[in-house]
Amino acid sequence: MKEQLESVVLQMYRAGVRCSEAVREFQRAFILTVLKDQRGNQCKAAERLGVHRNTLRRAIRDLDIDIGPTRANGRASTTTIGRSNAVGAATGNLKDRDFRLTAAWLAYQLT
Repeated sequence: MKEQLESVVLQMYRAGVRCSEAVREFQRAFILTVLKDQRGNQCKAAERLGVHRNTLRRAIRDLDIDIGPTRANGRASTTTIGRSNAVGAATGNLKDRDFRLTAAWLAYQLT
């Protein structure tokens, strides 16, 4: 798994992807994977991620994640939870806490 991650990182680096963009995409993919595994149950997903439910909700909003397709009964959400892309782009800098959380997820995945 470590080699796969290093390969993806190298590809993103060569493509000119900035660190903040890479971290954001990793967070989106990781959270969506856990949400799908937990069939959209945010409380269970937060527990699996090791974060508080409110922290997960905030991440879903900040990362503009559409949780509709992750739900167990397949109902689609009518909107994406979160701010518009324009607002998200204007506030695109990740907080240190988010970066540390992502680094912890990466470290967990590499062990």
